Amino acid sequence: MIRVVLPAHLRTLARVDDEVTLDVNGRATQRSVLDALETSYPMLRGTIRDHVTHQRRPFLRFFACEEDLSLEAPDAPLPDAVATGAEPFLVVGAMAGG
Repeated sequence: MIRVVLPAHLRTLARVDDEVTLDVNGRATQRSVLDALETSYPMLRGTIRDHVTHQRRPFLRFFACEEDLSLEAPDAPLPDAVATGAEPFLVVGAMAGG
């Protein structure tokens, strides 16, 4: 089971109170986790990744094991601690402004 922590606005949209747990088939990657998330919570489609390109939306970042994974390749394996459920995969809303 993969644990995913969403920002508050996406938790509200998905109608979940806390982190979500997902079954991911095969290797745990950003793509496989986000595919499983969007399958389980279809209302999140297009909110984290673009509908067509599947690229991460601006102002969202991905973290795991205290590392920023936002610029990693979507098919790069996630850390073992995330794959085993020991650590969550974090989707974090970024801040902007001056």
